[in-house]
Formats: sequence, C-alpha cells, structure tokens
Amino acid sequence: MATRAHDHGHEHGFGGTHTTSAPLRALAIAFGITATVFFAELTAGLISGSLSLLSDAMHMFSDAAGLIIALLAALVGGKAASRSATFGYRRVEVLAALVNAVAVTVVVAWILIQALGRLGEVREIDTTLMLTVAVIGLVANGLSAWVLARHRSENLNVRGAFLHVLADMLGSVAVIIAGLVIRFTGWTPADTIASLAIVAFVLPRALTLLWQTVEVLLERVPRGVDGREVEQALCGLPGVSAVHDLHIWSTDGVTPLATCHLVVDDSCVDPSACGILAEAQAALHQFGIEHSTIQLEHPGHLEDEQVCGP
Repeated sequence: MATRAHDHGHEHGFGGTHTTSAPLRALAIAFGITATVFFAELTAGLISGSLSLLSDAMHMFSDAAGLIIALLAALVGGKAASRSATFGYRRVEVLAALVNAVAVTVVVAWILIQALGRLGEVREIDTTLMLTVAVIGLVANGLSAWVLARHRSENLNVRGAFLHVLADMLGSVAVIIAGLVIRFTGWTPADTIASLAIVAFVLPRALTLLWQTVEVLLERVPRGVDGREVEQALCGLPGVSAVHDLHIWSTDGVTPLATCHLVVDDSCVDPSACGILAEAQAALHQFGIEHSTIQLEHPGHLEDEQVCGP
C-alpha cells in the first residue's frame, strides 16, 4: 500500500501567485534611471574621449536591456499556475537572469579588448565632462541600487538587476578616480586602468550569477540545502525504515521544493494515521523546504517501483 500526501502548511500549487508589484515598480524605476544615464555617458564618452566612461556606458546599455528583460520576466513570472503550466512561470525569471549574466560577460569582454588596445596610447581627455557625468551616474546608480536592494532576495531576476546596478556604481567610482588623476597629474593611462578595474570587479560576479542560473535550470539541489542531511533527517524519523526517490530542487532559484518516498515499518498499518507525515514535513521545514510531496509506503511496495535517483 502506498499513500501520497502533500504539505498543507502553505498555499497550494507549485506556481502559486506571488507578489510582484513591488519588484515591478523597482525594476521600472531602475530601468528609467539606467537608460537616462546610459545616453548621458555615451554622449559624454564620445565627446570627452574617455574609454572608462564609454566602458561604463556600454555596461549601462547592457543593464538597460537586461532590465527590460527582467521587467517582462517579472510580468510573465507573476502569472498563476494553470493545468498546462503546473509549476507556474517563475522559471522565466531564471532565464532572464541567465540572459543578463551572458550579456554582462560579453560586454566585459568588449571592454577588456578595448582597454588592452589602448595600453601605451596617449589621448586627450576632457576631464570636466568626464567627471560631471560620472558623478551624475554614481548618484543615479546609487538610487537604483537602493530601490532594488529591498527586493533582491525575492528572486534571481531582481538579484541579477541589482548586480548590474551595483557594478555600475563601482564603475562610476572608477571613472571619477581616473578623472581626478588625469585632471591633476595629466596621466591618461589612468583611464585605461579604470576600465580594467571595472572588468576585474564585474566579471567574477557575472560568472557567479551565470552558474547560479545554470544550477537552477539543471535542477540541482539549491545552495544552502544539503541533500545528505535531509535524507538522514528523514531516515531518523520513528517508523521510517528507508528513504528513496528524494529530489530537492527549485523552480525560481529561491524556494526549495522536495519529493520523496518514505518506507514505513509494517507495524504501521495506516501510515497516514501514524503521524509520520507530519513529522516528515516538520523535518523538511527545518531545511527551509515548505512545499513537499511525500509518498508513504510499506517495504513490499518497493518491488513494484522503478527507483529514480540515488
């Protein structure tokens, strides 16, 4: 005999509705600021001759495009689950984060090529225009970061957008430092060094976000959850003789989900009445797993199953 049971301690449906209005507003505000700063930096970079300012502008461009994708993903991801999409659409936000990470990596590669090509060159740079726009960009990016910071823990999509804006802030700082050095010393290679500093800061974070999204798409066990510890906790429950088909994953990179089969002792004629299900759900809750699907079965039932997984 096998009994299937669900965790009833929360809203049902894997893709239950999520509050998206606040992240949507945050993303919309960040996009408006980012697009404005991009045009300002692009124009000023071309006029002043500053590669670091142009590099920051190109990064802002990728951010603006990424924020549009993030907005669309948040709109689609907020759709409720349906019979044809039982998990909902939260994974669209993960795909958006993946596109953002790839876009930033490409832009960083472009900046690196341009910076290496300028090594040893001496170019005249309008530091007044460079510094003015960089300071404006720093203030604007700081505002965007503040708006997004309150929602970055909600999903990978907003987290990716926050990463872009944070990198832009530090990019603006690098441009300001380079502008001051050139203004007071005349040493123009500072502009190229600032570009390389932007690359050094942004690239590792872009690759980290890229790997996080790939982990979600591969349905790996979410970070912060140890599958062996979960299995040991379930095996240690009174009346449970074995655990198999334990799967832990996340559809959005934030919320862990789990399914498993618990083999109960023959002494428990009715597994659902032995309290095992409630204890199993409580054990999963300790690992942050609020939504689970658990099958209770007697030892003989395993012979009729094809076990999937370790």
